[in-house]
Amino acid sequence: MNIFSIYLLYIMSKKDVDKKTRIIVFGTFDGLHRGHLNFFQQARGLVKECFLIVSIARDRNVIKIKGKPSFLDEKKRMILVRKSKLVDKVILSGLKNHIPHIAKENPSIIALGYDQKVYVKNLKKDLKDKGILVKIVRLKPFKEKIYKNHLLNS
Repeated sequence: MNIFSIYLLYIMSKKDVDKKTRIIVFGTFDGLHRGHLNFFQQARGLVKECFLIVSIARDRNVIKIKGKPSFLDEKKRMILVRKSKLVDKVILSGLKNHIPHIAKENPSIIALGYDQKVYVKNLKKDLKDKGILVKIVRLKPFKEKIYKNHLLNS
């Protein structure tokens, strides 16, 4: 394969990605369980052609939000999520401000977990102020009494 053929393949694959609706989800993902996989499947099921981006919570922010560190560090959590065949792209969230990393990905849809409350209060307005019009949807729980990391790890 020559360089021109490789370039053509790159351009063609980029056009396929550009046609897909960009959806972003957020979480710690400290180990993947069936609840997380269902979360990814629900997000993918929102539209016919989806490009699913998963934003991994930074170690420092996990401690701030949950009051304790995750079992796996952010790099290991990224690798774990990336291995899921349900995800197209994995990124690290912002350290101090969550808006710039969302703006960079320019999603059409933000899919929130049923229990996500942090950083969502003015999310739509904050993104609109940056010129990003996004639909925000709340996904359903998957056996919430079973598939919560704090329950699985107790």
